[in-house]
Amino acid sequence: MEQIIILIPGLPILSALLTHLLGSRMGRRVARLSVTGTMLTFGLSVAALWMVIAGHGPQTVSLFGSGALLLLDPLSTLMTVVIAGISLVVHVYSLRYMAEEVGYSRFFVLLDLMTASLLVMVTAGDLLTLLIAWQLVGVLLYFLLGQNTRDVYAYRYAFWTKITYRIGDLPLLIAAVLLYQAYGTGSLPAIFEQISTDPGPHQVLGWPLMDVVAGLIALAAFARSAQFLLHTWLPYSMSGPTPVSALMHAGIVNAGGFLINRFAPVFVHSSEILHWVFIVGLVTAVIGSVLMLTQNDIKKSLGYSTMGQMGFMIMECGIGAFSLAIYHLIAHGLFKGTLFLGAGNVIHAARGDDGVPKEDLYTFVVERRPVRQRVPWRLMAAITLLVPITILVAAHWLVAEDYFQKQSAIVLLFFGWITGAQLIFTTYRMRTRNLRRLITLSIFSFAVVVLGYTLISHAFDLFLYPDPAFREQIYAAADFDLFWFDLLMGLIALVIIFGWIIISFTDQNGNHKGQYRRRLWLSFYALISREFYLTDLYTRFSRALLTFAGRLNLWLRWI
Repeated sequence: MEQIIILIPGLPILSALLTHLLGSRMGRRVARLSVTGTMLTFGLSVAALWMVIAGHGPQTVSLFGSGALLLLDPLSTLMTVVIAGISLVVHVYSLRYMAEEVGYSRFFVLLDLMTASLLVMVTAGDLLTLLIAWQLVGVLLYFLLGQNTRDVYAYRYAFWTKITYRIGDLPLLIAAVLLYQAYGTGSLPAIFEQISTDPGPHQVLGWPLMDVVAGLIALAAFARSAQFLLHTWLPYSMSGPTPVSALMHAGIVNAGGFLINRFAPVFVHSSEILHWVFIVGLVTAVIGSVLMLTQNDIKKSLGYSTMGQMGFMIMECGIGAFSLAIYHLIAHGLFKGTLFLGAGNVIHAARGDDGVPKEDLYTFVVERRPVRQRVPWRLMAAITLLVPITILVAAHWLVAEDYFQKQSAIVLLFFGWITGAQLIFTTYRMRTRNLRRLITLSIFSFAVVVLGYTLISHAFDLFLYPDPAFREQIYAAADFDLFWFDLLMGLIALVIIFGWIIISFTDQNGNHKGQYRRRLWLSFYALISREFYLTDLYTRFSRALLTFAGRLNLWLRWI
């Protein structure tokens, strides 16, 4: 067991070293060595996960007798399988994709080092090892995004990403220092044990230590997972190679959800930090999803899609569904990596058919497609509102009878109901010869997805947090005041229902708008398409900062 723990991050490091040393001799064949090392790493990760599932308890291993520790527990083994698996797919894809690029062997060296850093990060058992791995991920991502040294824009946005990461690394560093000073050890299991025994006595400037540390860790997670106001690096870091984009969106940007889960014992004893985590995640999810709709670049659109999904992941942490956030992290990593690796095929297909919807008359006369069938709107309204909530309640009732006694369950059911209703509503507006059949298939698919999602997320909950008392503490820490909870849910419901009414009104009366409404709509579209002018604001701020720094240097005669 100890050998497996060390070999999981050790094999990619060895592979990177051999790839660098043998690159000049073997030429492009050296990439096969890198792929083989990643394949062995994935096999060992699966073996470690199987051993944990079989009942082997959490175990720590000291690296070469030093204070550095590697921790093998349910969370770390699950994450190693995800990281090694996605890295293996990216390695295989890069064999031919990067074949004509300069620095072929260097790319695989960096890819192996990135894999090793991510594996060390998720298996770190002490604060120092976690900090080193956390920093290395940002540094290596900078070099991977700037793989093409002739692309000025790639280097510019790689530097942008690095600066944002450095801003987010500072809170994690401060949190680590505070924890070490308070508990006298850097071992994460020892710190968490002391926190669970007596979390109360320590304070920082009159504030409870748990609140301060939880807030700092949340800020670090926000920067790494591209939450609103710290998100601008994500959609603009697309100038790097496509395999790097796939790895970044499938594994690196998800690190915020992992970090919050790793420090779950800290958040359990914080007061209102999880409430702010929920709000930030909710705002990020909405803004990221809206900005995605106005992009004309497929990779940039996928970038904003990732931002929205990371908002959902952080929001799940904010309502106490920590294990569900890990499941979301894994599911998002798999499908978003696939989307990036297949983006080139989509661009090629779009050159033949842009997919822009036509008017009904053009569709019927020229393309010989059927005009949309209509079902009575009252019947569809009843189906849209009642069927999703019935499926959701039944699926969750089968898993746990007391599920509905938690606020987090109500929030998840609410957003699940909105998603299902939106699916049926969108299906209703589609063109098809047999609308009833399409709606029936959509409802059946939704039921299968919900049931599978519910069962798997419940299994994750039992696997990652087997202690029922600790699970209850997580949910209790995330509970809102009942008044604010009802108010928030009511406002969100009203906004979404208002959007449905506007869409239905537009369908019935056409897209004709008055002059005032047209101007209002164009202004709103311009605001979204310019990304709320945040990029322009940050650009002006950076220019002003550089100008001030230059004048300060001249005034102090440093240059």
